[in-house]
Amino acid sequence: PQKDSEEEKIKEMILHKMAIMAAILFFFISSVRVHSRETFACDTKDAATATLRFCQQTVPIPERVKDLIGRLTLAEKVSLLGNTAAAIPRLGIKGYEWWSEALHGVSNVGPGTKFDGLYPAATSFPQVITTVASFNASLWESIGRVVSNEARAMYNGGVGGLTYWSPNVNILRDPRWGRGQETPGEDPVVAGKYAASYVRGLQGNDPRRLKVAACCKHFTAYDLDNWNGVDRFHFNAKVSKQDIEDTFDVPFRMCVKEGNVASIMCSYNQVNGVPTCADPDLLKKTIRNQWGLNGYIVSDCDSVGVLYDTQHYTGTPEEAAAKSIKAGLDLDCGPFLGAHTIDAVKKNLLRESDIDNAVANTLTVQMRLGMFDGDIAAQPYGHLGSAHVCTPVHKGLALEAAHQGIVLLKNRGPTLPLSRLRHRTIAVIGPNSDATVTMIGNYAGIACGYTSPVQGITGYARTVHNKGCADVHCMDDRLFDGAVEASRKADATVLVMGLDQTIEAEFKDRNSLLLPGKQQELISRVARASKGPVILVLMSGGPIDVSFAEKDSKIPAIVWAGYPGQEGGTAIADILFGGANPGGKLPMTWYPQDYLTNLPMTEMSMRPVRSKGIAGRTYRFYDGPVVYPFGHGLSYTHFTHNIADAPKVIPIAVRGRNGTVSGKSVRVTHARCSRLSLGVHVDITNVGSRDGTHTMLVFSAPPGGEWAPKKQLVAFERVHVAAGEKKRVQVNIHVCKYLSVVDRAGIRRIPIGDHGIHIGDETHTVSLQASTLGVIKS
Repeated sequence: PQKDSEEEKIKEMILHKMAIMAAILFFFISSVRVHSRETFACDTKDAATATLRFCQQTVPIPERVKDLIGRLTLAEKVSLLGNTAAAIPRLGIKGYEWWSEALHGVSNVGPGTKFDGLYPAATSFPQVITTVASFNASLWESIGRVVSNEARAMYNGGVGGLTYWSPNVNILRDPRWGRGQETPGEDPVVAGKYAASYVRGLQGNDPRRLKVAACCKHFTAYDLDNWNGVDRFHFNAKVSKQDIEDTFDVPFRMCVKEGNVASIMCSYNQVNGVPTCADPDLLKKTIRNQWGLNGYIVSDCDSVGVLYDTQHYTGTPEEAAAKSIKAGLDLDCGPFLGAHTIDAVKKNLLRESDIDNAVANTLTVQMRLGMFDGDIAAQPYGHLGSAHVCTPVHKGLALEAAHQGIVLLKNRGPTLPLSRLRHRTIAVIGPNSDATVTMIGNYAGIACGYTSPVQGITGYARTVHNKGCADVHCMDDRLFDGAVEASRKADATVLVMGLDQTIEAEFKDRNSLLLPGKQQELISRVARASKGPVILVLMSGGPIDVSFAEKDSKIPAIVWAGYPGQEGGTAIADILFGGANPGGKLPMTWYPQDYLTNLPMTEMSMRPVRSKGIAGRTYRFYDGPVVYPFGHGLSYTHFTHNIADAPKVIPIAVRGRNGTVSGKSVRVTHARCSRLSLGVHVDITNVGSRDGTHTMLVFSAPPGGEWAPKKQLVAFERVHVAAGEKKRVQVNIHVCKYLSVVDRAGIRRIPIGDHGIHIGDETHTVSLQASTLGVIKS
């Protein structure tokens, strides 16, 4: 026995030492992996290149770029025009893959990022449409910071890039669009605020350096993928100057001017007969010169090839290459420019100096990223590694983002929140009840882990799980009986229904706003049989016509979860049981199915077209029946508003004599806009019994006119207010930016006269008056 005891002690000592050695080895591997990527350029150990002028960090970046371009041959310059940029060994420059994605977390959709080894996953936040429902700009920026931390860590580890082609800031113009889930919704100001906030989070706030380089896409008027035989590669979007200026371009302008984004991506479609990636008015004139882009313009993948091969916009591939580069395109996602640009120069269609301009823009971004600063470990973000990916803090932010984005659509009774004492057994039913990958939407990577809805609800109550449908297509009723029986025995029933990427996705637009297959039938049958209350939870990117459920008294509560990310199941359960108080608001209108009658997706007009029987698009121009309006969302408490202070008259100083529309407006370019702001003080009182976060939306109704919107969002704030508490919130509304409208000629004007400011049920009228006699009729 004594001998056995000694052997056991020896074994324990050996195991203990092995554990210590394993820990040391893991630490060593981790620390090596953090800086395992080879130095991209300007390696201080390479005497042949370390002294070159473009490697000197004390030299201004424009001079470094000029020096480097002066050393390149034409062939080397052209080899840098594609997303898979070639190495230039004689100058110590490695090859680089520009294409990475980070729509709502680092993704492996682009070839620039790989998940493996110490980097098997990244934090997957809610899909953008869900996050935007929070109407919380500080949250959007926080998510961007976390994503860029993980992106930098993966770059340092040799498995990721630094140029991310995100966010998608297109307007959700049509509810059928399969990529609407990727967007910040239907309102241009919300989309622009989201763009600027997320980009600032990704890129950091140093004007000289970039943490990662973001990209706002897809410019412009892109919101159709594949509908009724029309695809994005062939589509010519016929758009008025008015709609371009006051809708489609707004988020891109804000992304550049307020977010200082490092890149803009042009889209596949044509706009008024010209491919966007070959349109100098859009690229060089608007993005570069008017908005002042400090960065590069990249094509959507194979767009240059598409404008030649598919759209037949040019007669030869060399003409396509030349037109794109001369229009302002700097980088081709694809091989087209690499294959045809040298021949374009030989045929005198393009000058080498045009190529120099393009390469200068991409090299400038790489230098701002520190890629020409030598050793990675010595750079500002060089310490980030695998320990900084999928951290508890990051997962907590993903959960908080889902909490804030989930929208309570209906709550009769109120039914929600459920009680852990009264609702001890929950029937969890529906094709999305055990969803995992579905919750992260598209352009996602590999999540750190998943909590499905049924798993989340199991944390609060005993669950009886029955899907009821094999999948979201719900083609038959074979599983209905089991679902109905489960609901009969439970204290409450949660139906998790909706869509997934087989219904709405890139390349796939919807033809209907109704629930797929027999989902509605399953919901109604379960509701009729259920012993306790029935809660309908919807997963989707686009809106769904659930009018039947809104009207059904046996379905007292409806929740929209969007695609809530990796922590979605926990977030849904927290909302259902009151662990979190919902405060999300819909960032898009939910239309009835009849809205689609005689409304082709190819009709681009935002405003009503009476001659075609088209009622207009989005809350700004549509005035018909809805299932749920833009901005709708309930809480477990109740808030009241009171406009405590706001001016009644704002004078607008006008420079000289300016043309007007019927003598009732001033061109923004002729107004003295600096410091021209409408300050509104609002008292928000929580008159309910629960603490809650209120999403305050401020709308403006401009003076009448056929070309003005009915109303438009001009400000929003998310404010936490304790039960019984009153908080005063101040919003400052920039008059020229947000109280202006756009006339038919695409000119932005400030309407003179009474503007209604609407906050909930409160209305305030402010009169805008020109303060000079220089305003004349025209």
